[in-house]
Amino acid sequence: MKREFSAGGIVFKQTKSGPIFLLIKNMAMRDPDKSYWGFPKGHLNAGESSKEAAIREVKEEVGLRVEIIDKIGQSSYIFQVNGEKIFKIVTMFLMQVKKGQILIQDLEISEAKWLGSEQVLELLSFSNDKKLFQKALEIYGK
Repeated sequence: MKREFSAGGIVFKQTKSGPIFLLIKNMAMRDPDKSYWGFPKGHLNAGESSKEAAIREVKEEVGLRVEIIDKIGQSSYIFQVNGEKIFKIVTMFLMQVKKGQILIQDLEISEAKWLGSEQVLELLSFSNDKKLFQKALEIYGK
């Protein structure tokens, strides 16, 4: 089975009333009629670390410069492309915005928004992302 590696971030910024988190609405590449809410992430380039890829992907997908606070963990899943099964491992980091305004990469993303933690948990499409977000909240609270 083919393996793919990706990395991304659960991005937050601090406000007077507490942290808010970035969610993006991805357009599903395998089925353009479907979309889902999640976090910025993407494939590792050759020779690139997970940290480097995560920072690059956030910049490419939403135009924000971020710094990594901590590694949250990994999720893995299997999907199919043209009948071939692919095992994907995604490494996620907790990231804080350093600079920039949201500017979405409109080839892959249809929407991006800042939300409080309860809204994030309601909107996330996948249980793996919800588990990673819960871990991010634990890290943030330390």
